Amino acid sequence: MAARFYKTRSQASQACQGGKVKVNGISAKPHKLIHVGDRILIHHHGKYREIEVLGLAERGLPPAIAKTLYKEESKKTLSPEIEEKIQWLFRSIQPARRKFKGRPTKKERRQMEKFFREMGKWSH
Repeated sequence: MAARFYKTRSQASQACQGGKVKVNGISAKPHKLIHVGDRILIHHHGKYREIEVLGLAERGLPPAIAKTLYKEESKKTLSPEIEEKIQWLFRSIQPARRKFKGRPTKKERRQMEKFFREMGKWSH
């Protein structure tokens, strides 16, 4: 909480329960005690953050001081252009959604009837 990886305790607790937080390679429960030297892996907003604990605090601290309690490992091996292409690929893979929900409008129904009539002519 003092390091401010999540805005609220409930968000941090939900992340732990969802398996998105690992301490020394093991899924962490919300009540897990942290020690200096522990390595924490957090999956947050679609990205992984690997953190080494340098110090502990009794209560919440200002952000500038809280940042001194941990060291974040940066294992960025991909260029920003490649990351952007990967994100674009994942967005394009998502299934297409219908533009409108529910019953077709009168205009759409007429277009469908015309299409099916023409298809019927081609099948004979």
